[in-house]
Amino acid sequence: GLGYLKHPSGFLQPYGHGVSAQLKAGPSVQSPFAKPGGGGSSSGDSTAPSVSDMTPNGTTEGASINFSATVTDPSGVKSVTLLVRKGNSREQSFATSRSGDTYSASLNGFSDGSWSWRIKATDRARNTGYSSAVGFTVNTSTSGGGGGSGGGTATVTNAGWQGGGVVQNAAGRIYFEMPSNSGWAGYVCSGTVAQDGVTGRSTIITAAHCVYDDVNKVFARNVLFIPNQDATSGTGTDRDCDNDPKGCWVPNFGAVDINWTTRKWPDNIPWDYAYYVVADSGKHSGTAVNSDALDVAVTAMAVNFAAAPVLGDYTHALGYSYSDDPNFMYCAQGVSTEGSDNWWLNDCDLSGGSSGGPWVQPMDSGTGNGPIVSVNSWGYTTRSGMAGPKLFGTSASCVFSAATSASLSTSGGVVVTCP
Repeated sequence: GLGYLKHPSGFLQPYGHGVSAQLKAGPSVQSPFAKPGGGGSSSGDSTAPSVSDMTPNGTTEGASINFSATVTDPSGVKSVTLLVRKGNSREQSFATSRSGDTYSASLNGFSDGSWSWRIKATDRARNTGYSSAVGFTVNTSTSGGGGGSGGGTATVTNAGWQGGGVVQNAAGRIYFEMPSNSGWAGYVCSGTVAQDGVTGRSTIITAAHCVYDDVNKVFARNVLFIPNQDATSGTGTDRDCDNDPKGCWVPNFGAVDINWTTRKWPDNIPWDYAYYVVADSGKHSGTAVNSDALDVAVTAMAVNFAAAPVLGDYTHALGYSYSDDPNFMYCAQGVSTEGSDNWWLNDCDLSGGSSGGPWVQPMDSGTGNGPIVSVNSWGYTTRSGMAGPKLFGTSASCVFSAATSASLSTSGGVVVTCP
């Protein structure tokens, strides 16, 4: 009962609503992870998933614990995250595995004392809710135990970023407008302030489909970059820069590879990287910061154009999924490949709006910093997984150089032809 505009690439764009197309049968298609702006659900389901049968609950446990809960929803459950804390300490988030309606996670390394846990669940209609917290006691002297605290190499499918650090402020929400059936419409993506080695400007790395519309052949307009939107005092994405911890910046222009502009999705997937450039003065608004220069107000992150990520090594992908607006989300696991053009995180469940967010390998857990090796690009419509374009051995560095040297008076954007 919902209408969609079918693009030449086969991508189905919602028409008059915000519900992504769900294929009932047939092959999965590649869908970019930008997301139309605006809130609410058009599916008729406005209720968050139901959570029951939480275990442990009021019991005494050892250092190793298996958590489980039953989670159901009429629209289908999209993601379930386990949130655990000791006493009044900060909650830690962990991914869960699924068997039918039961979601579980086995963790170890618990210390003696009083603990509590709860469930965060999101359904396919973008409704998110939290269960009530339930308590349990840990006594390792009677139940044995030892080991880590959930691990630095466990697969995380979709959880709120709790690590803080450099990436917390360097990454942010990108709001922009692209053509739609009724004119221009608001969309959201993610991006990260990148070390560029030049003065007078700052450079944001993101996905090309967050910068240039390959169907209508135009650059995005009315672009805002909102660092650390996770800490907003607002309820979600908006254009009020006064409710964001560092305010907002308005980019001067974007830069993309010519192959992105002359081809259409999915034929231009290998070039789904791009940059926004922001002048150091006159582009900041909202909450006061120590400098109007974006890469002074936040610490920029290095981009690794010189080497490919190490296959199998633990990799973090982060971004602002619209389904979890305004929270900063991440997935993490060993990286693999998807075809010859993309890196791949097989179990990642970040969703629309996370496009352009950074892939970091390795991530320093103490500083929340590390080299960017790719950006969130696309996933299949019928299963988990996130693809990222290759920055090493491609034109990504060439386009970056063009962005850092083009005139700040450039209107719209720069289409770069690389050797």
